[in-house]
Amino acid sequence: MRGREAADPERRLLIGARRRITVQVAGAISLVLALFAAVVYGVTVNDQHDSARRDLAAATRNGSVTHPPPCVWLFELRDGTVQSSPGAPEALPLDSALYLAAGSPPQVGQVELAGQSYLVRTERHGDVAVQAVMDLRYQAAERHRLLRTLGAAELAGLLAALLIGQVLARRAIAPLGEALARQRRFAADVSHELRTPLTRLHTRAQLVARQLRRGTDQILVIDEVDQLVTGTRQLGEVVEDLLVSAQFKQLRRPFVPVDLAALAEEQAVAEAARAAAHGVTIEVRRQGLDEPIVRGAQSALRRVIAALLDNALGHTSMGGHIWVTVSGGSEVVELKVRDDGVGLDPHDSERLFTRFVGRGFGLGLALVREVVDGHGGTITADGRPGAGAVFTVRLPADPAAPHHPPPRSEPANRSDRSDREPERRF
Repeated sequence: MRGREAADPERRLLIGARRRITVQVAGAISLVLALFAAVVYGVTVNDQHDSARRDLAAATRNGSVTHPPPCVWLFELRDGTVQSSPGAPEALPLDSALYLAAGSPPQVGQVELAGQSYLVRTERHGDVAVQAVMDLRYQAAERHRLLRTLGAAELAGLLAALLIGQVLARRAIAPLGEALARQRRFAADVSHELRTPLTRLHTRAQLVARQLRRGTDQILVIDEVDQLVTGTRQLGEVVEDLLVSAQFKQLRRPFVPVDLAALAEEQAVAEAARAAAHGVTIEVRRQGLDEPIVRGAQSALRRVIAALLDNALGHTSMGGHIWVTVSGGSEVVELKVRDDGVGLDPHDSERLFTRFVGRGFGLGLALVREVVDGHGGTITADGRPGAGAVFTVRLPADPAAPHHPPPRSEPANRSDRSDREPERRF
């Protein structure tokens, strides 16, 4: 866990922010609970104090020495003789207070005798001095129980506050985490989407530079310069799409009829210089009687083919071949990119389209699947280690595209007519 946090500053930032929010929320809730407990305790103590004084006042006026109220002892000083309630402590009464002068107001105070607390009230009724003493141990025990209860409630409240703070912190940090994830994803998308066109432009620019240094006729270099211009235009389209996605808006380019075979041929021409530098041959061919027309965003579909060709070039060794086959149909248009390179493990065919699942599984194919899914199509991968790989894209055909009826059967002694166009090599 520590290694992951150390390797990901953004993760540390999110965890730190979540912890701070959790502590702040838990602290605020705990403070409220503590204030509530203090108010409850203060009210309870005040009520006990007032209740004890009222009980003692009532006992001195109406109480009987022989039958005092609970927890109260009464003492009467009459004609120099002190009469005490049964079971009164030996330390009582308080003689100094009992000999109260006539006409003096009642005296009330708390005293400590033999380790016990007592509340004492002394007053005179004519010639008789009456002293009421209340044992405060039961009130103290009640306060101690209250404190324990409030402490347990505070602890439980603190745990609940931590849980609540954790939940609130996760919800509060979730938008930030999503924003950071989008930022990382955008940066990864930018680096990947721009890598292929920039590499292609750089290779072709090097080729043009070498031809010019060799004194090649400028007329012969015009095609390469036109390819450079086309590449820069397509690079601009990629940048525009990325800027739209940076605003977290779904790309909503109007879908138009797109000739998938023409796009494949265009990308094969664009990759011709890089393929030649790697000693790889790219062949494009059309199959089927129907036109391979789909409805979609041309720039996005162009990037699909570019990514598949880039993947094939990256896994095909010197002298290898890449075959791009486009088949038109009345309902589905199929694009296949096959190579005779290093191949792939069939068990990894699905993982290839997952973002950053490990070494060898990149971002490009994940972006390809996103675009294909957005066009209502599917993409699959197949191959064997050392025997090449084939990626198949199936997209819904444009309903408005022209379709041809199936060919009529002909006598067996006549040669079959091929429905495929000649292969185009790049």
